Amino acid sequence: MDDAHQDWFGPETATFGDRLAGARDAAGMTQAQLARRIGVKKATLVGWEEDLSEPRANRLSMLAGVLNVSIMWLLTGEGDGAALPEEEPDMPEGMDTILAELRQLRAELRGVTDRAARTEKKLRKLMEGSA
Repeated sequence: MDDAHQDWFGPETATFGDRLAGARDAAGMTQAQLARRIGVKKATLVGWEEDLSEPRANRLSMLAGVLNVSIMWLLTGEGDGAALPEEEPDMPEGMDTILAELRQLRAELRGVTDRAARTEKKLRKLMEGSA
């Protein structure tokens, strides 16, 4: 795997959702087509691509098989993955940096959301114990 491939889909620049959307695009499938192939609603797939939720292990395995990528690549960006998207011909200078920053912010937001959910779960347990 070359450096450009690693940079485009690697853990520093891409999220699970980015890799899923990239693999789906590389496979020439729409969101509706992929959702139908793996037996989920389109809204569920959209949530995965937007990093709002993650598939269970069985769906992750199905995604990897249908998209012809490794599970490890979907999760981390390492291993056998999708072909690089074609370069945008008129992409303004500096846009790649901004896109990488947006991806990083999305990943950070997801981490904070996960942390908030865990904290809420702890609070609910405490409230149940005191009732």
